[in-house]
This record gives sequence, structure tokens and C-alpha cells, in this order.
Amino acid sequence: QVRLVESGGGLVQPGGSLRLSCQASGSIFDINSMGWYRQAPGKERELVGTISSGGSTNYADSVKGRFTISRDNGKKGYLEMNSLKPEDTAVYYCTVADELWRRYWGQGTQVTVSS
Repeated sequence: QVRLVESGGGLVQPGGSLRLSCQASGSIFDINSMGWYRQAPGKERELVGTISSGGSTNYADSVKGRFTISRDNGKKGYLEMNSLKPEDTAVYYCTVADELWRRYWGQGTQVTVSS
């Protein structure tokens, strides 16, 4: 059993910042890659960005220069979000691929950007 728990979401004003965390636990030995997705109301889930085991990152064009993905040496990752815009409002999901490339998803955390 593998569990992913996101935290750090909330309400923030436009231009503000939030830092999301993703903690993996359970029967997972290692994390090959970690990713963040988001889903706004009425829209499909979209990729925000990913980070590999070696630390390489890639981002959606819509968040480049504003969002940063990082991870520690264990089973925790982060999504630093700066210069937030109302269009960043969504439920943010963490996903990881383990040492056998099996994929797991968290339950999501709500981010609302509004004045």
C-alpha cells in the first residue's frame, strides 16, 4: 500500500505564493519521478511539471518561471508557486512513479487564487 498526501493548498491573493508538499509513505522503496498535475473546474487534468530522480525538471509553458518543483533525498517533494494568477486556481495533484515505474496519485489539494 502506497499513500501520497499533498498539503499546503489554500486561498491566496493574485501575485501571492504558496508551497505545496507531497509526502509518500508505505510500500515504496524509491521514487523514480515525481509530478504535479492540476484540474480546474470544468477542465481536464493538466500537467504542471515533473522532476526526475536525477533532479531534471520540466514545466508547462503556463507556469514556467513562476513555479519550481523540487524534492528531497527521500520521499517528499515540493511545488513552489509564485506570482500566482486567478487562472492557477485548481485542485493540485501529486503523482509519483516508484522503482518499478508503478504510478500513484494523491487525493489533491485545493489552490484558490482570488482577491
